[in-house]
Amino acid sequence: MSDVKPPKIDLDDLRARVDAAQVYGLAQRTPTQFAPKLSAALGRNIWLKREDMQDVFSFKIRGAANRIAQLNEAERARGVVAASAGNHAQGVAAAAQYYKINALIFMPVTTPPIKVSAVQARGAQTKLIGDNYDDACEAAIKYADETGAVFVHPFDERDVIAGQGTVGKEILEQMPRQPSAVYVCTGGGGLVSGIGAWFDRYAPNAKVFAVEAEGAQTLGQALAAGQPVSLNHVDGFADGTAVRTFGQLTFAICRQVVDGHIAVSNDEICAAVKDVFEATRTVVEPAGAQALAGVIQHIKSGEAPYIGEDGGDLVVTISGANVNFDRIGHMVDRAEFGAGEEMLFAATIPEQAGAFLNFVRALGQRAVTEFNYRFAERQEAHVLVGLKTRDMTDRARVIEDMAAQNIHVTDLSHDRLAKRHLRHMVGGRGNNRAEAIYRFEFPERPGALTQFLETLDARWNISLFHYSNHGAAEGHVLCGFHVEAADIPALEAQLAGTGYPMTPETNNPAYGFFLRG
Repeated sequence: MSDVKPPKIDLDDLRARVDAAQVYGLAQRTPTQFAPKLSAALGRNIWLKREDMQDVFSFKIRGAANRIAQLNEAERARGVVAASAGNHAQGVAAAAQYYKINALIFMPVTTPPIKVSAVQARGAQTKLIGDNYDDACEAAIKYADETGAVFVHPFDERDVIAGQGTVGKEILEQMPRQPSAVYVCTGGGGLVSGIGAWFDRYAPNAKVFAVEAEGAQTLGQALAAGQPVSLNHVDGFADGTAVRTFGQLTFAICRQVVDGHIAVSNDEICAAVKDVFEATRTVVEPAGAQALAGVIQHIKSGEAPYIGEDGGDLVVTISGANVNFDRIGHMVDRAEFGAGEEMLFAATIPEQAGAFLNFVRALGQRAVTEFNYRFAERQEAHVLVGLKTRDMTDRARVIEDMAAQNIHVTDLSHDRLAKRHLRHMVGGRGNNRAEAIYRFEFPERPGALTQFLETLDARWNISLFHYSNHGAAEGHVLCGFHVEAADIPALEAQLAGTGYPMTPETNNPAYGFFLRG
């Protein structure tokens, strides 16, 4: 454990900064809206703090505006520099344009084009560098050191945190009564720190929950370690909150003002995107719906707090709506899995006359979303099926109905290989040569595949390759190799040399059902 001591935090000073924050020349006082349909479905009063309604479609404008407003004339003359995958970049660009300051934004090459163009449209220069935020941040800090430009951190500065804290101040001014809890999307911690500091004084009975994506739990890991630690791998699906290391300052604040931490899956996030759309007719980015996924998880598990006699109000930050159009289809696809409204499963049936009809009859009147079958010259056949379901309980009922007809079912609804790759590939098997299968995440940039192939020794024959990307920072790849068991350590040593995150999938049951020779 590091000997670095966390910074000492004066919460009264931070609250004074929130109260005096200069954000409203650029940011809007967004509404905190009651969501009647969602509230009825969940049995609690749900309120949405609509930060997606900012001019830059994200709360990030608040922190950037307040930080840049504090600069003196000499600092403004030197210009500002920032690193961001998008939302903070747009906030800094808008604030710099407002104060007539030069701005340079370093962005990962994997940044969605919609965010790059939005930054440029506000007059800022952009420089694409590295595969992730950390690479861009390192370059931005180096540039600031060399030129004297002022580096505007996306979350780990008091004036940035104070600007984000105005979200919490507005919530309490707009709510008809003190809420039971507020659920906050969390990446580096600027928003939850600011809201938490304000609630700590002015709504002390309300709970503050930080909601993170399962694959990017910087706060979760920091809490476990007692200090911020760098994640070995960050899932970039919710790119607006995908950072490698939680802030030192924000962590010190969160330890004092945050009551709990929640991790949500990508499927749960996609289901929440759908819920936001149905409540507001707005398509938010994954990070924008992250907090709603957390409150839904809490309500279903019975952990959502209840204070007072007026319905136990729960407030959710809807934090961003900068989403690439080509990601929408993927989110729609995953939303039904996250909400329990679709089930993907493999069924084993006898390879004999009448068995297929018996299987279809066992499905009853359920709506089929996909059906994959291929004749195999053996005693058993495997069928991959997608079904519309009402909820998680209905999934269990499907399995029971199949079992009643002596049909064995394996639920693949949470199997990443099945959802990302297998459902697009069923129908072909390899020959009987020994094969090893791996799942990779490639950075979505030119040359990534070439770099991967050039790293490999020519003796490894690729036997299977499937790639999919949905506008995210990473492309998902499934790759197979003809390799004998004795050579697998040598193969994996070379694969590790590519630098791409890798997961062995040779023993995955979905691969065994449909692809193994």
